[in-house]
Amino acid sequence: MILVKEQKRWRLLRDFKKGKYCFLIRVDNWSIELQKKEFQSLYILLLRINEQLLGIKDELLEEESISLELEQLPWYIELKGMKNEWSLRFVFESQDQTRSFEMYWPIPIAQNLFY
Repeated sequence: MILVKEQKRWRLLRDFKKGKYCFLIRVDNWSIELQKKEFQSLYILLLRINEQLLGIKDELLEEESISLELEQLPWYIELKGMKNEWSLRFVFESQDQTRSFEMYWPIPIAQNLFY
């Protein structure tokens, strides 16, 4: 098991020896295991929503609310908050119709895990 990153309220683990579900994301009192392709598609979407955020960040006032949404199956991602502090909500709909779930990364966990 390889600890990719860990902080007080979250942890990201990678263990290819586990087989199908080799990534684990834990936030506060919940965790979810992801397949490699699920994790990679999440990573790509996080990069895309980060590009959107960076594209508008200089135009935002400190107290201005923002909401960004991005969908690419199997993921839907929603970023909500302000210029420098925001949360992320994820909805996963399995293309194999095996499972679905939602994740929520609160402020400041969202920024820590995000980067």
